[in-house]
Amino acid sequence: MLLESTGRFGSELRLCPMTSGPRSCAVNRRSFLQGSLAGLAATAAAKPKKYRVGIIGHTGHGNYGHGLDTVWQAFDFVEVAAVSDADAAGRAKAVERTGARKAYADYHEMLEKEKPDFVAIGPRWLDQRVEMVTAAASAGCHIFLEKPFAQDLADADKMVAAIERNGVKVQMAHQMRKSPFVERVRRMIEAGEIGTIQEVRGRGKEDRRAGGEDLVVLGSHICDMMRYYLGDPKWVFAHVTHDGREIGAADVRTPSEPIGPIAGNQIAAMFAFDNGVHSYFGSKASDQTHPRRFGTTIYGNKGVIYLPNQIYPNGQPYILRSPGWAPGTGSDWEAIKLTSPVGGNFQAEGRMMANALLVDDLFQAVEKDRKPVCSEHDGRWTVEMITSVYASQKAAARIDLPLSQRKHMLHML
Repeated sequence: MLLESTGRFGSELRLCPMTSGPRSCAVNRRSFLQGSLAGLAATAAAKPKKYRVGIIGHTGHGNYGHGLDTVWQAFDFVEVAAVSDADAAGRAKAVERTGARKAYADYHEMLEKEKPDFVAIGPRWLDQRVEMVTAAASAGCHIFLEKPFAQDLADADKMVAAIERNGVKVQMAHQMRKSPFVERVRRMIEAGEIGTIQEVRGRGKEDRRAGGEDLVVLGSHICDMMRYYLGDPKWVFAHVTHDGREIGAADVRTPSEPIGPIAGNQIAAMFAFDNGVHSYFGSKASDQTHPRRFGTTIYGNKGVIYLPNQIYPNGQPYILRSPGWAPGTGSDWEAIKLTSPVGGNFQAEGRMMANALLVDDLFQAVEKDRKPVCSEHDGRWTVEMITSVYASQKAAARIDLPLSQRKHMLHML
């Protein structure tokens, strides 16, 4: 018997009976070797599997998020099969921008006809989010999803159920999760470079959106970073005010984009984690237009790390190797350097790289059948932390997490 190659790339083998004597055997062996070499050459020259991508946007209604439509150009094995946008002018521009082969006004029609492997759901506005995610998941598409995840926990639960029911992967567009700086900081913490974590502090952007809108739009990044370094929070205690007074029903409003109800222009929230570690989120209105405090500071018993919330390649973090947490005590702030090359199975520069790192991780999650670095569960936890702030304010008490009440507490003031 002789093994004979039968696969496209010489990777499948079968038994070949030697029925015609030595000459036949030699011919079969020679054919086998030739086929194997040809197969190896074909394998070396072959491109990775080409994925088909559909893009869902809505011009004037959340648009396409922060680059969720253009990131696919970084991958030479990806084909943008189609784009959908209810706005005709926006749809035409999206085709030009993304190189999509086809365009649809209705994303349901796009999903049915194109059957993409992956879908980017770009609109920042959340009033269509549940329907879009449910449709994409039901079509069997893996999803790259703009943040925040949902308006409230009831919507979040519906989407998680649809995602799990259909067995698809979801990557949230929390770009900090795959920032090489963020990953480097985590390795430093795990190596004990600032000792045992004592507390974590984060602040929003504190621009014109300070308070409630800052908590939802930008605080989602801070909450996600807290969980990335500390795990799931156990409880929350928060205080929300507007111009110094306690918020009431009259203070509840819709922000500049429909991302759920908000209230207050000052928020102070404390979250408790395992091992007695607490984290703090703050956002307060002021006359400053860009105070540059947006970021996370991690305090250990041997030092401090400051991590600005900026999209890679920006966001240079710093370490202060001082147990007293103060410069001028023999230590000064040092820039944290990357120790390994940055990249992946893509070609990207600037802001596109932040999304490309996330999409590359999504591809790997699908191929290796593992969770993406920022899954739908991570997205739901940010909603949990954000909405729990208002639950604590309403109760004027510490509230356990996860919340038992899934309806947004601002609807119940």
